[in-house]
Amino acid sequence: MGHMTSAPSPRPALSMLDLVAVREGGTVAEALAIAVRTAQHAESLGFERYWLAEHHNMPGIASSATAVLVGHVAGATQRIRVGSGGIMLPNHAPLVVAEAFGTLAELYPGRIDLGLGRAPGTDGPTMRALRRDRVESEQDFPRDVAELQRLLGPAEPGQRLVAVPGAGTQVPIWLLGSSLFSAQLAAERGLPYAFASHFAPRLLHHAIDLYRRLFRPSAVLDKPYVTIGVPVIAAPTDAEAQFLASSTYQRVLGILTGRRGLLQPPVENYAEGLQPQERAAVADFLAAGVVGGPDTVRAGFAELAQSTGADEFMLVSDVYDPALRLRSLEIAAAAARS
Repeated sequence: MGHMTSAPSPRPALSMLDLVAVREGGTVAEALAIAVRTAQHAESLGFERYWLAEHHNMPGIASSATAVLVGHVAGATQRIRVGSGGIMLPNHAPLVVAEAFGTLAELYPGRIDLGLGRAPGTDGPTMRALRRDRVESEQDFPRDVAELQRLLGPAEPGQRLVAVPGAGTQVPIWLLGSSLFSAQLAAERGLPYAFASHFAPRLLHHAIDLYRRLFRPSAVLDKPYVTIGVPVIAAPTDAEAQFLASSTYQRVLGILTGRRGLLQPPVENYAEGLQPQERAAVADFLAAGVVGGPDTVRAGFAELAQSTGADEFMLVSDVYDPALRLRSLEIAAAAARS
């Protein structure tokens, strides 16, 4: 594991993306402690990496200061790679990102990943609060990515702007996306690509086909490397998995209707109580999701591996009870390897 290949292997590597959900009846401090425990558990299961997502101004998500959390999780684990999935570049000056991740790379050599996203990950007023009055253009993201590559690469003689820490750390940069834009850019730059199919699966196949087709080898990667986001709720039985998944269904419906809140406890027969169009909308959102007992999960993973040829699955698992979330990851890991 660890080296990058692109032959559609029947067994993609497993990783985890954590949104650090704040639970109904729980606190932010508890959410952060649960993230650490989950990362340690993912490491014990042999997961490749543990990524944290950047979101702002959302009551149910505690991962807004992503780099701080990456350091905290890396400090509480030994081997697993820890990184951002992703840092939302419109919110940050590249130099600040290079210094933060350069510092992390000096603290935890060979273990830090920098996944970069192009969306602000928030609403207009929050974006203005983050970057004051800066106006985004289509060209900003490619330019900012190139600047980050420069700042994290070896300092050149006469280079006027040097990230200290940062220069020479060569923190691996990944491009994240849910559209074709980042797929194309990742291909042109020869960077690994992660598709956000955990919330926007519609263009999954189109984007990864485009990425593979246009891929140009680079100093960091000789062949395309594709990671896909996979929502997973695993339990001993299909029925229990569906029950536990109702927390995720409630969260998704909240996102779709603009009523974001805390992660809710599971509800019996929740999906049955939804309107047909609500059920369809949740199903679209979670089209890449795998919910069920061990056999259902094994079949779901096999089908995804077959249809995408992904090198890596990045699991997203929002289970209300933290202990059952750890169990969900265990069942999923066993199913993926059997």
